[in-house]
Amino acid sequence: MTHLTVKVKKWGNSFGIIIPQKAMDELGISIGEVLDVEIVKKRRRSGFGICRGASPYKEEEEPHDDLW
Repeated sequence: MTHLTVKVKKWGNSFGIIIPQKAMDELGISIGEVLDVEIVKKRRRSGFGICRGASPYKEEEEPHDDLW
């Protein structure tokens, strides 16, 4: 079994993915062969909210102007 990350493309009224030649060779797949495909949607991650559970920012009650 080989793991691939691929992008879905539009072909006319349908959608498809491209299997790289390297994976075809590795798995011994030939044109016209029937395959079982398991599809798992990859989640995009953003940096927003990366520190979930951290306490919100609070300004110090006493300013430390004497340090500047």
